[in-house]
Amino acid sequence: MRAAPTILHLDMDAFYASVEQAAKPSLRGKAVIVGGLGPRGVVATASYEARRLGVHSAMPTAQARRMCPNGAYLIPRFSLYRAVSELVMARLRELSPLVEPLSLDEAFVDLEAGGTAFDSAGARATAELLRADIRAATGLSASVGLAGCKMLAKVASEGAKPDGLLLIEPGTERELLAPMSVRTLPGVGPATGEHLRRAGITTVGELAEAGEDELVRMTGRAHGVALYRMALGLDDRPVVAERDAKSVSVEDTFDVDIHDRVRIRGEVRRLADRCVERLRGSGHSGRTIVLKVRRYDFSTLTRSETLRGPTDDPAVVREAAARLLEAVDTTGGVRLLGVGVSGLADYTQEDLFAQAEAQAEAEARAEADAQAEARAEAGAGEAAGEGARDGGGGAGESVPLEVTTAGSGPGAVPAPERYWPAGIDVRHEEYGPGWVQGSGVGRVTVRFERPGSAPGRVRTFRLDDPALESSDPLPLVGDGGNVA
Repeated sequence: MRAAPTILHLDMDAFYASVEQAAKPSLRGKAVIVGGLGPRGVVATASYEARRLGVHSAMPTAQARRMCPNGAYLIPRFSLYRAVSELVMARLRELSPLVEPLSLDEAFVDLEAGGTAFDSAGARATAELLRADIRAATGLSASVGLAGCKMLAKVASEGAKPDGLLLIEPGTERELLAPMSVRTLPGVGPATGEHLRRAGITTVGELAEAGEDELVRMTGRAHGVALYRMALGLDDRPVVAERDAKSVSVEDTFDVDIHDRVRIRGEVRRLADRCVERLRGSGHSGRTIVLKVRRYDFSTLTRSETLRGPTDDPAVVREAAARLLEAVDTTGGVRLLGVGVSGLADYTQEDLFAQAEAQAEAEARAEADAQAEARAEAGAGEAAGEGARDGGGGAGESVPLEVTTAGSGPGAVPAPERYWPAGIDVRHEEYGPGWVQGSGVGRVTVRFERPGSAPGRVRTFRLDDPALESSDPLPLVGDGGNVA
């Protein structure tokens, strides 16, 4: 515990939704919900306008639509969020070498280690300047908490929301925490909160009064000691600049359960390739390949295989994931698939000849599977929307997909049809950049505007209009270049 409030916690306000409002001028001041758009979609973030109507993160999108029927429902655009996050984190690293990111929109900073603040006045001035810099660089607001330890800094930033700054002076912690709900403390969720409530403990002050021995008796030694220390405002954890990644994974939830085995294999191949992209992007390789399958009855199975050495070869990962899939019964249908790599290393030592052999086999199998899948889809005349990937709730980025529709006449080859999820970036040869407001019945509606412009005009096109194509997001500030 420090004698000065030089631990800073920054939390961007409604980050995904705020980025969308900044990027889409017509949505400023309106309810925006970002997440999965399908029947099983989940809200990732809601703007404060939507939160006032009861919408919150982790809520099923279907429930959010009932509570906020006039909101703008958009798929996540993670490439843009990562680009904005990099701008924010760069500002933090200018303050100190000790920056501990917790997510794209949240981080701790040790101001003392950077020599930028040693007392309350210096910490407050630094935080105010930081918030102004972030707004100038991104157009977004951030809430900041300052305290002598990490736990209190996070409590302070939560109390500062939205778009505020709260400094907790050392020595005032217990007085400040006492009237707060026990749920304010990190790690106290609904179950622990209810357990404490039944014991007559609802505030942090009552938690401190209960004493360490009583809390240990009620919740166990490790949890009881931690709760008592937090109730006193004690936290000795340092700000850690780098967190070693333990695994890399991607997963997709499907709107409709997938039953076709060929299609399931194809989805696993696609996920394996995305996982390797993320693995290489982090500068790692890994030894253990993990497959995750959530079946129709919500039962979740995980299977893993450990290789001789770390790899970042997509063929090796695809092949291992395919072998793992063969051991899983998917007869009743699959609602979620995931592929991950753990046992990470900073280099690759997989036998090159084994990799080459595995790649050749994988390519041969992929070609055979692709041919079988094409025959199956052509014969069945699969509906365009069936099994479409969900755009949020743990899924990866959504982009315009090519889905198949039945052709005309016996043996006709299915014609490609584009699918435009709400919120994605597009560009029209005549009208320039815009974003999809919605699509259906063979049409797609686009609003043409860009960050910093006035609300733009809306036009509707055929789904297959050759003048319309997907594009990368535009930067939130400035007038040129792409951020992704």
